[in-house]
Amino acid sequence: MGEPLVRMEGIEKRFPGVLALSGCRFELEAGEVHALVGENGAGKSTLMKILTGVYRKDAGTIFYKGQEVDIPHAKAAQQLGIGIIHQELNLIPDLTVAQNLFIGREPRKALGLLLDNKELERRAVHWLGQLNLKVDPRAKVSDLTVAMQQMIEIVKALSHHSEVLIMDEPTAALTDSEIVELFRVIRQLKASGVGIVYISHRMEELKEISDRITVMRDGRYIDTVPTKETPVERIIAMMVGRELQDRTRAVPVSGSKETVLEVKGLNRGNAVKDVSFRLHKGEILGIAGLMGAGRTEVARAIFGADRPDSGEIVIRGRKARIRDPHDAVRLGIGYLSEDRKRYGLLLEMDVRTNIAVSSYSRFRRWTGWMRDKEMEKTAEEQVNALRIKTPGVFQPVKFLSGGNQQKVVIGKWLVRDCDILIFDEPTRGIDVGAKAEIYALLEELAARGKSIIMISSELPEILRLSHRILVMCEGRITGELSADGATQEAIMKLATQRGA
Repeated sequence: MGEPLVRMEGIEKRFPGVLALSGCRFELEAGEVHALVGENGAGKSTLMKILTGVYRKDAGTIFYKGQEVDIPHAKAAQQLGIGIIHQELNLIPDLTVAQNLFIGREPRKALGLLLDNKELERRAVHWLGQLNLKVDPRAKVSDLTVAMQQMIEIVKALSHHSEVLIMDEPTAALTDSEIVELFRVIRQLKASGVGIVYISHRMEELKEISDRITVMRDGRYIDTVPTKETPVERIIAMMVGRELQDRTRAVPVSGSKETVLEVKGLNRGNAVKDVSFRLHKGEILGIAGLMGAGRTEVARAIFGADRPDSGEIVIRGRKARIRDPHDAVRLGIGYLSEDRKRYGLLLEMDVRTNIAVSSYSRFRRWTGWMRDKEMEKTAEEQVNALRIKTPGVFQPVKFLSGGNQQKVVIGKWLVRDCDILIFDEPTRGIDVGAKAEIYALLEELAARGKSIIMISSELPEILRLSHRILVMCEGRITGELSADGATQEAIMKLATQRGA
């Protein structure tokens, strides 16, 4: 094997009071998919930001095609042929595909005064054709699926003649069929000699698409291993610095038959069709299904975020009138949305405020002033109880890792003392070590008598944690499985089976 396409040696990066990277190294061969993994805060993003010129390194060397290079800014990285596809896409929705591909470098007619739209579209068709993408260059980006928008980002990077492509959690918002198409494109790029850095928490994806895996932990390089020969358990152990116990079902079967929530004949448009089920005290009830099955829609209807067309919700034996989330919270229901940053957190506010926000009346004096010391004490109690990693309760939530942000949302509902908790994709975007902590927390909550509805697209997660499993397809419940009898195959069969 010749000189690597990229070689980084002894990379260090300091921020005020923090050593973010220490002695890090990374190599990428041409025509290779090299996965970069580690828990949130391990330093993956910082290392890639140095490679793409977002940050300046404090020490170390970077070699590109065998030559030592300096990358002082993002434009320099782009000129070298290093591109990045961010998890949050950087396209302008109201512009066309062609306009997004060549923004800032549009072809112009004579004298450079007018745009040459015909040439713009010709170039767009050429580059789209490189990946066999059938999309109209005149189509608005806002009209495209998230998957196609991601493909446009890849084409945009390639149009800069990128030979290195960094993909950050590229499948986070994609369906299974869209992931298949993305992997087709990645394999095509690989065959053409492009080197791809693939950042993801999804181990099954890494095993399928990557050639090598580099593991980072606490800002340090741990090891680089061949993907095919390395068991997932070893990769995880390197990431977290310890062995994680992975059990098919971590919680004992719930012995309680007390029904705390009953849903009867719930309907909402085509998304929810005649859904009925019961939730018992101290139970984790998993809801599985493919994207679009109606799982989130059921949760939102129970919580009052969406009004059902018909049906009943019974809480502790009494019919409940839930017109909005305020009614649901008053009845002891807490909802952890799949989009915690949008619906679960006040990102610019501190940990203290986020934990107290659902219980403000408890901390408000009759004069209208807040009991600040009591709020602070309560927040500190939750930080300790949930093992939230933060410098203090006055730290803005936006600076916490995904796993710790999720714990803050859980703390918010625990302070409110909700007995019924709905977790929608509780570990989405969370690293392996933090997942294990969230799993342990759910088990502990169930043991304390909390009743949990857990919606998850990860079947191992559903199988590991659920006492019972409901499976949905096209808005209906198509089956119920006991924890003992459930398998991935049984769930998938029900998830692809239309209800009556």
